[in-house]
Amino acid sequence: MRRISLTRNQDDAAIDMTPMLDVVFIMLIFFIVSTSFVREAGIEVNRPSAETSTGQTQSAVMVAISADGEIWLDRKATDVRMVRPILERLRTEQPGLSVVVQADAQSTTGDLVQLIDQLRMAGVQYTVATKNAN
Repeated sequence: MRRISLTRNQDDAAIDMTPMLDVVFIMLIFFIVSTSFVREAGIEVNRPSAETSTGQTQSAVMVAISADGEIWLDRKATDVRMVRPILERLRTEQPGLSVVVQADAQSTTGDLVQLIDQLRMAGVQYTVATKNAN
């Protein structure tokens, strides 16, 4: 007599997941490449007001100077001498890099000048953020 097998072959019921994984990885790569990252300064500063301030829509790296002279870049307190190497590295990753300096109204001009010197030596474009006086 012939025996009838009650168990089915497991290969028939399997679903090939390879195409789905390929699509998921392609979507992941698309979102990583198309996302623009904005580097925040890391602290809240009281910006001085200016009559001629204008808005900026381009994404940039934010560097902040606190009232007591601390420099913040990418949410970390850093020394003024470390700003140049960090920005040079970032400039190699993003050739059109620009920097927005957020200086507290109570910070000293000397701290701002030291920071601007580091930005110029790094070869990046920069702007100083202000509040609109109007």
